[in-house]
Amino acid sequence: MAAINHGADAVYIGAEGFGARSAACNSIADITRVVEYAHKFNVRVYVTFNTLIYDNELAQAETMIKQLYRAGVDALIIQDMGILRMDIPPIELHASTQCDIRTADKASFLESAGFSQLVLARELSREEITHIRQKTHVRLEAFVQGALCVSYSGRCQVSQALKGRSANRGECAQICRLPFDLTDDRGNVLAKGKHLLSLRDLNLSDRMNELITAGIDSFKIEGRLKDANYVKNAVAYYRRTIDQIISQAPQSYCRASNGRTTSYFTPDLHKEFNRGFTHYFFDMRDLHNGQKIASTDTPKSLGENAGKVASCNGKKITVSSTLQFNNGDGISYFDNRGNYNGFRVNRVENNNTLILPQAIDLPKGTALYRTYDKLLDDRLNSLCAERKIMVDFRIDVVCNGTLLILEGKDERGNHVTCSLPAQIAQAEKPQGDRQAATLSKTGNTIYECGIVETAEDVFIPQSILADLRRQALAMLDNAQKINYHYGYRLPEDKSVQYFCQELTYSDNVANHLAANFYKEHGVKHIAPAMEVTKAAVEGDNIVMHTRYCLRRELGLCLKTKSGIKVSPKLFLRHGDTVLTLHFDCKNCEMKVTI
Repeated sequence: MAAINHGADAVYIGAEGFGARSAACNSIADITRVVEYAHKFNVRVYVTFNTLIYDNELAQAETMIKQLYRAGVDALIIQDMGILRMDIPPIELHASTQCDIRTADKASFLESAGFSQLVLARELSREEITHIRQKTHVRLEAFVQGALCVSYSGRCQVSQALKGRSANRGECAQICRLPFDLTDDRGNVLAKGKHLLSLRDLNLSDRMNELITAGIDSFKIEGRLKDANYVKNAVAYYRRTIDQIISQAPQSYCRASNGRTTSYFTPDLHKEFNRGFTHYFFDMRDLHNGQKIASTDTPKSLGENAGKVASCNGKKITVSSTLQFNNGDGISYFDNRGNYNGFRVNRVENNNTLILPQAIDLPKGTALYRTYDKLLDDRLNSLCAERKIMVDFRIDVVCNGTLLILEGKDERGNHVTCSLPAQIAQAEKPQGDRQAATLSKTGNTIYECGIVETAEDVFIPQSILADLRRQALAMLDNAQKINYHYGYRLPEDKSVQYFCQELTYSDNVANHLAANFYKEHGVKHIAPAMEVTKAAVEGDNIVMHTRYCLRRELGLCLKTKSGIKVSPKLFLRHGDTVLTLHFDCKNCEMKVTI
């Protein structure tokens, strides 16, 4: 609901099961409440039903989908193709990013299978998105903000292999966020205790026009288990950004929902949880202004740059910074051993002197990061945004002044008329301002009064006009429920052949319905998903496949002079866990085995 109030055109939410965040479940009753609220603004509600489904869960999943359909959910975001062979209502289907949609062939096939929207892989460049757009007609969605998986989504089995916790079942153990030692085959340590697989957070807020030009229809903000304030800040920021683009080309772009959002704060993406930002591969190999992709020093939030220590004297730190600090701010830093630490500010003096609860010793020049902005957090915890539907009114008096009529027309296209019998007298002075003021008192409803055509030459008792206003707004609510437009599942073209005839365990076929789906589309050999076989994984079995190349990240690319000096055989070690790295230089990719 915070996302809706701050300007989202659609929201996605996990249900009681089968969502890729097993710890983020919501009851059917709560989802129904979200649907009822969202649809008032023509905001869509998508349920993330994007885990693999086992054979013994098919009936349960089918029942839950029917419940979600009855709750009014607009679409399911799915990974498991077995759902297309279930006996379910004609609910709209979206292909999850877990489907690993990186090519035009994959996108075209999913379009032919009846998907209404495809969530593209995060790794795609501008040119690759453009190519997919040219080969498809279906709506395309791209992530623009949030945490990044180091592996291609849906093709990471390392958590399942090491911990028995499947990322494709919403139980990722986040092995990629652990610290590793990087060693070669001779035992040389090239990096020690670094988070070498932990990527920075995606931020494409300055690439929105380019995404639109490339053919993206929907922009997705990732928020894995983030709090409401993160949602408010991020959504408000992108709402402003997109509205500005629309205002510059109103004939080309339009919003997908209704309601004007007013935010009572200045959104700033740097002030919420982030590991530093990256464009990832949107600019292909031109890495984010020369910056790295990974956040190797810590997987925790870096927040915003807060300047450097000018002096430190016990409980008092003077900071060289342009920020306005607040009592209660949270500040973090790296100590001389590279450990990530932090403190809470008790009091601020002269804006740049921080008084701490206990003494600390920080060298001059130590970089500081504000990971908690107390002033912004307080603002976000209050009424920080409102979303209103504009409604125009027209007053008319007919039947020789014995019938008062009020017409209401809102920005969603709903038009209602209500009336009351009344003895209306001629007014001694113009009544327009008085009538407009009465109709403008929409109170705590979602409506805001726009244009009012008054009957200023007649006197209408305020109580009667107020009663008509309440009737009109209630009728607009009912009209919206009646007129709300649902999308439905598109037909599947069963004659279309899948673009390859063999599927491996990485293609995540976990039930017989999914297998039947692929067989009907021409696949000859189907290996079951790793989660189904429960077999030990070792040797040549790839548990992670990524476009992120650790050698390139560290300046050790095998195509460079510095790279060829380092052994081509590299390993990541964390305790007893050893990951073997394989470098596909032709495709500039990295694969991991255990």
